[in-house]
Amino acid sequence: MANMYRSAHRAALLASAAAVLSLLTACGSGGGSGEGDAATAPSTLPGTAAPATGDVTSATPSVPPSAGPTTSPPSPSPTPSPAAGGRCHTSELEAVLGRNDPGAGQENFPVILTNTSRRTCTIHGYPGAAFVDAAGRQLGPDPKRSPGTPTTVRLAPGHSAWSGITFSNPEISGARTANPDALLVTPPDERDPLKVSWSAGEVPVSGNESSVFLTVFAKGPGA
Repeated sequence: MANMYRSAHRAALLASAAAVLSLLTACGSGGGSGEGDAATAPSTLPGTAAPATGDVTSATPSVPPSAGPTTSPPSPSPTPSPAAGGRCHTSELEAVLGRNDPGAGQENFPVILTNTSRRTCTIHGYPGAAFVDAAGRQLGPDPKRSPGTPTTVRLAPGHSAWSGITFSNPEISGARTANPDALLVTPPDERDPLKVSWSAGEVPVSGNESSVFLTVFAKGPGA
């Protein structure tokens, strides 16, 4: 009878111990935080890449290549003044009519061009010329060129060159005449004329021996 009691008591103790062990096991496997969690965290495996640091989109972008040279364009050069020795322009000249030097039935007037600029320039060849009335209408045909060899006349500031304008005296030739208001004189190779007042009387404009002639420019005042 005593053995049966000891067996039953041992079984009860074993059952009680099993129950306590079961309870402790359940508490140890719970989802709480603390040292239990840290103990069970997996370790990094050998050879695993380290985690990225920072945002990959914040990396400094590459600098685009330069679109061209970085040097500044050269400053424009100032407009050069006309070279010394270049041809004289209309705006640099003054025209006057010299005194008549008649002879053998001819009227001979020097047309004088003076360099009024501050540079030396040149004149080469014949002038253009036309007689005009007060309204600016041309009287008679264009003058003709007398035979001659053009030379280059170098004019320093204030110096002059002259070309002769000649025609037969209308009273001798019998040509029809007109009384001009002015003589337009165009320097060689220029387009704009210089206006010279004409006070030397009638000139031939048509008919017998009515041609007017011009000579090449020569150095000097002419008269």
